[in-house]
Amino acid sequence: MELYQVRAFVVVARLGHVTKAADALCVTQPAVTAQIKALESSLGVALFDRAAGRLTLTRAGDKLLAQAEALLAAAEGLRGEARQMQGEVAGRIDLGLPGEGTEFLRLGPLASGVRSDLPLVELHTHTLTVGQLLDQVRAGALTGALSISVHPPRDLQWQALRSVSYRVAMPTAMAVEMQRGGWRVLAALPWVDGAVDSHVHQMLRGLFEQQGLAPNVALRSEDTSALEAFVRAGSACALLRDEVALPGVERQEWVVWGHVRVDAQLYYCSATERAGDPLVVALNSLVRKVWA
Repeated sequence: MELYQVRAFVVVARLGHVTKAADALCVTQPAVTAQIKALESSLGVALFDRAAGRLTLTRAGDKLLAQAEALLAAAEGLRGEARQMQGEVAGRIDLGLPGEGTEFLRLGPLASGVRSDLPLVELHTHTLTVGQLLDQVRAGALTGALSISVHPPRDLQWQALRSVSYRVAMPTAMAVEMQRGGWRVLAALPWVDGAVDSHVHQMLRGLFEQQGLAPNVALRSEDTSALEAFVRAGSACALLRDEVALPGVERQEWVVWGHVRVDAQLYYCSATERAGDPLVVALNSLVRKVWA
């Protein structure tokens, strides 16, 4: 039995999907499948029920999951103790980010904190959708991540850093169509959305689902920090942060529809099993310092 096999088991169990687990672990799908089968062979029990093409935990797998998670946590604690014996914290921090501006995320002060407080640590940032961010934190591929959502992340340690609101911004020319219209007219207008599984997509979908509608998505942008450019160009409507939407109204670049807004939170999250890892501890401390 190898630790990487145990990690594969835990990640597949958490994500419920081999393909997602492979992405989070940065390996191929056949490799994950092989690791699970090797672990099952070593333990002498089936961990997953693969009937009808679905992957669910067996009774044995369900009972062993907590012990597998504890084993990974103990391994991280062992590594942490070893690093502390070596003295100063060193290594690499992989920080996940949502598609928002660096100033809003306070990435500059955070990077400065790493340079001054952790001179032997190298900071790497990764901009991903919120779904990918959380999956990779759960899998241990990211030291921690900033994420934006209406609800806090599941199965992770988290702290809410600040509230954030999004407004419905639309090109001025399209606002004329809304003078006598309501939600149905709004849904029929062209929209620019973020990637599927992004925070913008989740909020936009949730906003219209409350009305029993779906927006007319005419454009989809992987770079959710650039949605304002499409609204400014008159191409489509979009959900924009207050700090972006309201100054744009003052500059007469677009209009904001009514008093509708989506309230969310900016969260920082890390994996529970890595709570004792000095790099995780150091990053947690820096985030609290920057967002104090």
